[in-house]
Amino acid sequence: MTTTLALVCVQNAGRSQIAYAFAERERAARGLADEIELVTGGTDPADHVHEEVVAAMREVGIDIADRTPREVTFAEIRSADYVITMGCSAEDVCPAGWAGENRDWDLEDPDGQTPEAVARIRDEIEARVADLFDELEAPR
Repeated sequence: MTTTLALVCVQNAGRSQIAYAFAERERAARGLADEIELVTGGTDPADHVHEEVVAAMREVGIDIADRTPREVTFAEIRSADYVITMGCSAEDVCPAGWAGENRDWDLEDPDGQTPEAVARIRDEIEARVADLFDELEAPR
């Protein structure tokens, strides 16, 4: 059985891009490519990933410079087992009748922040993603 994890934010240009990149890394490192499907997107996507986010991820060896924010669809959300929002309400994201679990990580927006602040946000997201994968892996 595949578990679908959606990492969602308004612009899909910062926090959700960081979370998606770390989730890709965790999924590969744990050998869960056949068991966990990842989706990322935003309700009102930006034109590009924030430069300070690209730089912060480069510092930890992850290149997201070529990524483009995208709109998440209700179909993607409806089919997700977990929808993780980054500090933006899920009210406009999760459709009526959706049976999955929603969690809001209530993270500060890295857009326009200092490199040190973005690094703190990045590191918090990395830890949360690892914890989530620990949780998803536990019943296996």
